[in-house]
Amino acid sequence: MIINSLTVTDYRNIDYIKINPSDGVNIIFGENAQGKTNLLESIWMFTGCKSFRTKKDSELLGFEKEYAKNEIEFFAHGRQQTAQLVIDKKRTAFKNGIELKSPAELIGEFYAVIFSPSHLSLIQDGPVFRRGFLDTALCQLKPNYAKGLARYRHTLEQRNALLKDIQYHSELYDTLDVWDEKLSSYGAAVVYERILYSKQLSEHANIIYSGISDGREELTVDYVNNTGLYIEDPYEIKNFLKEKLRQNRREDIFNKITGIGPQRDDLDIKINGLSARKFGSQGQMRSCALALKLSEANIIKEMTDEEPVILLDDVMSELDIKRQDYILNHISGRQVFITCCDPATVLRMCEGKTFHIEKGCLV
Repeated sequence: MIINSLTVTDYRNIDYIKINPSDGVNIIFGENAQGKTNLLESIWMFTGCKSFRTKKDSELLGFEKEYAKNEIEFFAHGRQQTAQLVIDKKRTAFKNGIELKSPAELIGEFYAVIFSPSHLSLIQDGPVFRRGFLDTALCQLKPNYAKGLARYRHTLEQRNALLKDIQYHSELYDTLDVWDEKLSSYGAAVVYERILYSKQLSEHANIIYSGISDGREELTVDYVNNTGLYIEDPYEIKNFLKEKLRQNRREDIFNKITGIGPQRDDLDIKINGLSARKFGSQGQMRSCALALKLSEANIIKEMTDEEPVILLDDVMSELDIKRQDYILNHISGRQVFITCCDPATVLRMCEGKTFHIEKGCLV
């Protein structure tokens, strides 16, 4: 998968930028707050997923601009293609000149992996970040997963609303059986896909992390609920969720919220059998996050036979020379966009095109 040209118009602080990037490494450099990350974000949006920085499309518009318009020409699935995004209060997507029903229809058409310093939250912070990582990765690979996740979330909202109303309308209690059946069914589909992906993630991440640590440490990744590991069988997962929902009803009604299900699950990430979040050093946590993101790229290639575009946002300066070299060696053969303040930090180890950005424009 290769981007041949990228045009960005009125997107955040970028007035107009058009580039024809290299098939290999592309270095986007400049001072802070000049638009480097915005350019990477504009590429990421073509995955069909939401921004990795905001949930509001309105924040993607340039100041006092009515809309933003971004376009790529790219090679994927054996042919040259185009994609366009027009953003006002919402996003409108076009592929090869044809308007799509929703931007989500770009999922599976264009693949990318983004890694930024904020991804340390995968290790350092709470489970919401790890669930988000899994869901974003799976939504790129499986459009049906995105639909199933949406169904689960919608049903969860309805059950939670019911839990709030039961204290005023006791006759609603009997309807919980219907909602629990639906919720456990949708939830089992979500959990099952997450488990399968987590197994692949663990295998790839352990190999990568072993390389980073010179074979001294082992990384494991397990998908867990708040009572332990799930069984790898969708039917058993459904029964487990359904029974837990039944057991937790009194507590759920008291708290007015559903306390069991994939919305509460987590990834258990360990180094040599110990929690990376609790016991890992800063260097170990950074290496874990890096291994997870590089594994994401490997899994995309493995499952789709397409090399994803790699987006590295201001991460090279935070890594020592050894880790920088490891990243560049493991992304060779892929198109890469790297933001940094000083291009010399990357150019000493590789060749590629450079793009200097200042105040949202190419210099």
